[in-house]
Amino acid sequence: MKRIRMAVVILDVILGLLLLCALVGGSTKRERGELTSGNKIEVPEEAEVKRIALTFDDGPHPSYTECLLDGLKERGVVATFFVTGEHASLHPDIVKRMYEEGHVIGNHTYSHIQLRQDNRETFKKELQQTNQVLKELTGEDVVYVRPPYGSWDKELEKELNMIPVLWSVDPLDWCTGNVQTVVRRVKEKVKDNSIILMHDYYETSVTAALQIVDELIEEGYEFVTVEEMLFD
Repeated sequence: MKRIRMAVVILDVILGLLLLCALVGGSTKRERGELTSGNKIEVPEEAEVKRIALTFDDGPHPSYTECLLDGLKERGVVATFFVTGEHASLHPDIVKRMYEEGHVIGNHTYSHIQLRQDNRETFKKELQQTNQVLKELTGEDVVYVRPPYGSWDKELEKELNMIPVLWSVDPLDWCTGNVQTVVRRVKEKVKDNSIILMHDYYETSVTAALQIVDELIEEGYEFVTVEEMLFD
């Protein structure tokens, strides 16, 4: 008699455990979008975000850069501006607006000088001079530098505590007045994590840039600053 009672108790325990497992398993399946009847609910996966950085050299220009900033603000897009110290000094309000609207501001030397073997100290002084101009306008130290023509000396990174930023897509917008040519060149080469080089010193470049933004947003791209690209 005792054995029978013990068997009943054990059977009850086993049945209880099986019921508990079924409940837990069913809950897990429902969380995955599956029904216990065997039918499946398709749970859409989040679309993968493709990030790119739009960068502008040589400015600010007194009118074209303002138009560009208006267009970027309207679209909720941020960019990175590598300005020359000379132009920043001439148009300080535009630089302040860049900073206030969340764009990253980098150094493009003072006079757009190209680094050569015989002018390293002059090149370094131009970077330092531009850093000072920009700090007076924004209140922050300058971290990023785009050396004109891509000429760079890695020792300057330690000496000035700056990070060089080059590019992966160059539509050569400065040497064509055809907006569609610039747009096509960018779209042919752009991909996830691309850094696009453009110039806000030409009207056609600004027009092309805003068209590029519109078309690439439709294709699922997100525009970020070079800082976000490098460190997020």
